[in-house]
Amino acid sequence: MSIFARYQSRFEAAQEEEMSVQEYLDLCRRDPSAYASVAERMLQAIGEPELVDTRSDARLSRIFANKMLRRYPAFRDLYGMEEVIEHIVSYFRHAAQGLEEKKQILYLLGPVGGGKSTLAETLKHLIERVPFYALKGSPVHESPLGLFDPDEDGRLLEEDYGIPSRYINTIMSPWAVKRLHEYGGDVTKFRVVRLRPSVLSQIAVSKTEPGDENNQDISSLVGKIDIRKLETYSQDDPDAYSYSGGLCLANRGVLEFVEMFKAPIKVLHPLLTATQEGNYKGTEGFGAIPFDGLILAHSNEAEWLSFKNNRNNEAFLDRIYIVKVPYSLRVSDEIRIYEKLLVNSSLDQAPCAPDTLRMLAQFSVLSRLKEPENSSIYSKMRIYDGENLKDTDPKAKSYQEYRDFAGVNEGMTGLSTRFAFKILSRVFNFDHREVAANPVHLMYVLEQQIEQEQFPPEIEEQYLRYIKEYLSPRYAEFIGKEIQTAYLESYSEYGQNIFDRYVLYADFWIQDQEFRDPNTGEMLDRMALNDELEKIEKPAGISNPKDFRNEVVNFVLRARAKNGGKNPVWTSYEKLRAVIEKKMFSNTEELLPVISFNTKSSSEEQKKHQDFVDRMTAKGYTEKQVRLLCEWYLRVRKSS
Repeated sequence: MSIFARYQSRFEAAQEEEMSVQEYLDLCRRDPSAYASVAERMLQAIGEPELVDTRSDARLSRIFANKMLRRYPAFRDLYGMEEVIEHIVSYFRHAAQGLEEKKQILYLLGPVGGGKSTLAETLKHLIERVPFYALKGSPVHESPLGLFDPDEDGRLLEEDYGIPSRYINTIMSPWAVKRLHEYGGDVTKFRVVRLRPSVLSQIAVSKTEPGDENNQDISSLVGKIDIRKLETYSQDDPDAYSYSGGLCLANRGVLEFVEMFKAPIKVLHPLLTATQEGNYKGTEGFGAIPFDGLILAHSNEAEWLSFKNNRNNEAFLDRIYIVKVPYSLRVSDEIRIYEKLLVNSSLDQAPCAPDTLRMLAQFSVLSRLKEPENSSIYSKMRIYDGENLKDTDPKAKSYQEYRDFAGVNEGMTGLSTRFAFKILSRVFNFDHREVAANPVHLMYVLEQQIEQEQFPPEIEEQYLRYIKEYLSPRYAEFIGKEIQTAYLESYSEYGQNIFDRYVLYADFWIQDQEFRDPNTGEMLDRMALNDELEKIEKPAGISNPKDFRNEVVNFVLRARAKNGGKNPVWTSYEKLRAVIEKKMFSNTEELLPVISFNTKSSSEEQKKHQDFVDRMTAKGYTEKQVRLLCEWYLRVRKSS
């Protein structure tokens, strides 16, 4: 199907379906979703969660304490928000059951750039998925059930059509009251239409923002008189009214109120009656207008605290369901957020050196964490990401211990994802010769930006310390390993020779026998063998050589039996591989001829260098980055 045919069919599917009131009631008997509330429709759009048993995943079990984790496919692009989403779904579940949440404003509270707007947009798009039924022509898309009186008709509707009486607790709009009088009280003359909520058409989805303190009034929420119609209608005629306010447009759906607490309190009053009583007064002298929808508000903590601390606002505080939306505190989730942002930009195809996004994510998360007691904040960051540090940092605490000490507000301060992405944009465009990103440029740009932001002195010092104490040394370790493995692959024979010689010497040493070198005829006694073995062990800091030698020889003897009497590959035993690598690179000078970009004295050296560069580019680096990172690494090694 072509794009044009698909577009046409999509448009046609979204058109109104019309029916009589009787046909609508018959539909209600067959399908309860025909009279579903906005909360029920939202739950239907969200769908059932995927259940993840965290006991079967070591990382998740550490983070979520072996609980059963619910993941909702509708929110799959919102990373690290499992708790936030669970709170939102709980709100809809309780509201759908007709509990107190039905009368409360859903309020997303969080720091700037933390994902509140993304959540709000997601909820608005979700409500568009499920259609609803309304009176044809109603400017507020009111429910057909509003035509009936709960006291007079409620019992009959429940008995004949299975509609619970709580769905009839709504009123007719002034527009419907006027039509009813015109129809002589005959409700069968009303028509019912099936509508799809639409952000674009402002059908059951609307957005309002605080305006100027001096001139904003409640008309932005409740609508106002349309002066062009006063020639035809009197001022208190419902047909002379412009139902253009947020509450009018969002009835039966979602009203998003951006930065709600920046609005004057007088503007917010209609929200109280709309949520508590299910209706509100317009600016003219006719009856109340029905409201059966969700008010979704969000703002940052400064506005909320200012509003909360004002005693005049107490009536509001009890009618708000707060969901905290903190920054992501898991490095792996933060990386996925950056990747999502990059995919939506032209930088998606630009080279990004390994570890660049991880370093930025680590810096962002460190800025958001509360410093722990008697433990490293870097270890805390790793524990939050589900790592196991039992063998590497005995001072590291458990995930829950860190959370308990940090309190409920952790993640509500620090650097935003928006700030991080602006940094990333500058890093990609740092070198005018190529659009690419690498960690060395990232550290430089971060330092420059931290100085320009003019943070309080203690915060600035803290951020710079994170770079110098944690990010830079660990990156030197990471890039050193990258360079060494790229170098090693061309010198695997050298590594194998060290491995074979070590195993041979260790075997003779364990058996307390002298060894005669077949090439030189040199005789090595037990002490000389020990000296040779220590040359390999000491750079790696082997604390118990005797046990280590026995372990290695036993491993090799077992491997030989399966390998036709040949020694295994030197990289096959991780412990000895690490020892050999340390030996090979205990002296940086051994690396220099191959990894440096100076003019080579022979074609053989040039080939070795080019092989090294090719292997680095295969790992994901550009040639310019290989040069920059090698020079940075050698400089850091020299100064340390």
